[in-house]
Amino acid sequence: MANKVHPRASVSDPSPAGRQTFTVWMKSLVCHTNGCTVFDSKGDIVYRVENYDSKGGCEVQLMDLQGNILFSILSKKLQIFGCWNGYRAGTNKEQPCFTVKKCYSIVRREIACQVTVGLNTYWVVRLGRKNQGFKILNITGDIVAEVMQKQVSSGVVLGEDVLALEVEPYMDHSLIVALVTVYGLISRRL
Repeated sequence: MANKVHPRASVSDPSPAGRQTFTVWMKSLVCHTNGCTVFDSKGDIVYRVENYDSKGGCEVQLMDLQGNILFSILSKKLQIFGCWNGYRAGTNKEQPCFTVKKCYSIVRREIACQVTVGLNTYWVVRLGRKNQGFKILNITGDIVAEVMQKQVSSGVVLGEDVLALEVEPYMDHSLIVALVTVYGLISRRL
């Protein structure tokens, strides 16, 4: 069993040049709700997700620390394989900013989801077993974000509910956190 350390504990996270590092704590700031809290590399809260419904609920909100909604994420009803739409705050609710479709492929088991953001396509690819993490790849196969179980510099692995998120600097961080949220909903971790 891994030692329990609070996710805000000071941890030196060497990441590849230019990548931004975040800590995702799969816990809500609100008692008795599902959600997650995202900290920057300084330990400050930058994003939070509140799911007032049951785990895997139909609608969640990605917010900044002040509670401003950045994305509304809704499950598309009557979809056999699972589909989620993300709407950026203040935009048209008829045209989603992104769509995530759960993939069921016998040949390529590692691909979990296909993401469409405008004209761009991304893939969510599992890393090994269920809780080992995942990465988000662009259409050319370059990693734009990677999520794995958080490990402190001394080698201590934190609990399964504490994840490290590394994001390429040219990517919209709130969009990546929204995609991580959808994957958490699909995996029934939120």
